[in-house]
Amino acid sequence: MSWVIFIALATSIITLGFALLRTKWIYKQPIKEGKLKDIAGHISDGAMAFLKREYKILIPFILVVALFLGIGNKGYIKLQFISFMLGAFCSGFAGYIGMKVATASNSRTTTAAEKSLNSGLKVAFTGGSVMGLTVTGLALLGLFIILVITTTMLGMENTTLKNIIFPILTGYSLGASSVALFARVGGGIYTKAADVGADLVGKVEAGIPEDDPRNPATIADNVGDNVGDVAGMGADLFESFVGSIVGAMILGISAVASDTIQLKLAFFPLIIVGIGAVASIIGMYFVKVKDGKSPQKALNTGTFGAAFLTTIIILPVSYLIFKNETFNSGSNYLDIFVATITGLAAGVCIGISTEMFTGTGTGPVKKIVKACKTGSATNIISGLGVGMLSTVAPILIIAAAILISHKLAGFYGVGISALGMLLTLSIQLAVDAYGPIADNAGGLAVMAEFPKIVRERTDELDAVGNTTAAIGKGFAIGSAALTSIILFASFQEICGIEVINLIDTKVLAGVFIGAMIPFLFSALAIDAVGKAAFDMIEEVRRQFKEKKGIIEGTEIPDYKKCVDISTKSALNKMMPPGIIAILTPVLIGFTGGPNMLAGLLVGVTASGVLMATFMSNSGGAWDNAKKMIEADKTVQKTEEMYKASVVGDTVGDPFKDTAGPSLNILIKLMAVISLVIAPMLNVFWG
Repeated sequence: MSWVIFIALATSIITLGFALLRTKWIYKQPIKEGKLKDIAGHISDGAMAFLKREYKILIPFILVVALFLGIGNKGYIKLQFISFMLGAFCSGFAGYIGMKVATASNSRTTTAAEKSLNSGLKVAFTGGSVMGLTVTGLALLGLFIILVITTTMLGMENTTLKNIIFPILTGYSLGASSVALFARVGGGIYTKAADVGADLVGKVEAGIPEDDPRNPATIADNVGDNVGDVAGMGADLFESFVGSIVGAMILGISAVASDTIQLKLAFFPLIIVGIGAVASIIGMYFVKVKDGKSPQKALNTGTFGAAFLTTIIILPVSYLIFKNETFNSGSNYLDIFVATITGLAAGVCIGISTEMFTGTGTGPVKKIVKACKTGSATNIISGLGVGMLSTVAPILIIAAAILISHKLAGFYGVGISALGMLLTLSIQLAVDAYGPIADNAGGLAVMAEFPKIVRERTDELDAVGNTTAAIGKGFAIGSAALTSIILFASFQEICGIEVINLIDTKVLAGVFIGAMIPFLFSALAIDAVGKAAFDMIEEVRRQFKEKKGIIEGTEIPDYKKCVDISTKSALNKMMPPGIIAILTPVLIGFTGGPNMLAGLLVGVTASGVLMATFMSNSGGAWDNAKKMIEADKTVQKTEEMYKASVVGDTVGDPFKDTAGPSLNILIKLMAVISLVIAPMLNVFWG
């Protein structure tokens, strides 16, 4: 099976090659000279400057953790520190490339939208696809490098893979998770500080439209869309992708089967992610729309087309690899195939459920719109209720996926199901990254004073982007839940924990502490947004007060000052939540033992998935309620009603773009840290 490793290399070459071709195409697209080019330059410079400063802060942290891994491990597992640094580098580099291309695509989307809706969609989606292809390509390239080096040094025996090579591989997942958490939290604080300041002072107090160039926070707001929703989401799904592959490989080599079948199970994940990547590239060519037609339908055609193509290819491939072979007391190729597709179907169902609760014009969003008529308080109450209710369907879907996949193929079935949810990651992430590009394009159209038809077209693209972003968050939450479970199962396997006794006081204490962590983490993240937004609001008010010509359009606002406030706040406030996530499993593991740490993981996973779903969906519903009031001419709106919707959206901003999505990474990061320190715990606790 050593040849399978090279599938990872081939897939990475294909995806990175397509990413390069699409990047070249983006840079060949025209940008209208003048104001548009200047403003787009400010947004690009601000985004890249933030990312560089963020990475400079993370480098010392990465080196300290690498040193800990080098000192704490024994024998060949010491190589884990190298895989950790490679995972951190690949995750950071993927974010850098994706955001570089996204900030180059926004102004080109504005220019293209002047021509037609389809032209704008093509540029925005192509720019987003570079993020998706780069994440998949770099993730697999890193995995290939580690596997080819370690298997060349140590061989491909099953015991070697189980006890040395795969534990080394977990370091790669840890590196990706560490960068992802700080990218998500830092980017989320940045974007929401700017967004809240721009909305509350610009829209509510000054009464000027969104993306109005007279608003001092408008450049920072557009920069934030990129650092939060492009780089942040890319890093999030990068580590989900890596974590699910590594977890499934560990469970494969631990399955009850012969050495030959264990080897096939361990490397089967590399084969199916290759299939998913190629299917995603094919699906990207189906994303086209005509003027007057729905961009959502075009994006769905590409996404569901890729999923369908992946499905029909995996069945014969599963048969060819596992025909006439069984494992785990009777599981066969058909069970593996169905478990894989169960994850893919669960992801689609969670996306549909998310759209039902957050999509423009849906019943829950209309309910929030109606609540705005009686003020901010009823709007907040209604939105909280929608968010809480929205947790029911995703949890039932995740529970069903776990039960079905485990019944079919044991914990390996759960692992392959988690991976199935992310098989078409390249196009899923392309659709996700398309959203902030379209959003930026609309802002640029206003600031650069393009014809009204351009803003109407970008608004149409942006409205779809809000829905795709909400669906993307649903996918991320579902994959986080399943990935955490397989990492947890791998942790149990390495620590030799057969049964978790819930009436053991240490385990029970761990469950309660774990359930509390998402609340503490979210409180710190939301508080950070609140403090940063306060500074932003004060600055915008100061500029309006001291420079009377800003509102009249005769004076240019100090955009740089607002960008600086968001940058400093994000970099200063992102560390405490991240440190809590990293240190908690280490402290619990070494002071309470493996069983207490197992309880911690149970608590943080259950609580974290619910909190993430609730906050992401309530925030998305508030956002689309506001947009519905802004756009729908049939809604009988008053000034107070509109202000109430802005307040609701402002409350929802840190929910859906800072704390909520960061919880996905929190639960996976704590699980992978536990997996990484498992060999050390075995030595420490005897």
